Amino acid sequence: MKTMSTMSMTAQVLDVQACALLVCDCCDEREVLVHTPDACRFCPGDCVCIRYDGSMTRSVPPQITACGITKRFC
Repeated sequence: MKTMSTMSMTAQVLDVQACALLVCDCCDEREVLVHTPDACRFCPGDCVCIRYDGSMTRSVPPQITACGITKRFC
């Protein structure tokens, strides 16, 4: 049985789209497009913790698909 591992990213929301968030990763200050059906729950300026499967595209900006997103206080 294969175990799925998840990674997390703390980021600030830059832009909210229909099913995606453009965020700035707090660790390395790069922009990342995060695909999530919950995008409308967030606003630009929100600090969030994003869980994802570790896969990231090499596109510009890189893209990930969120397993879960929670608001944080930064």
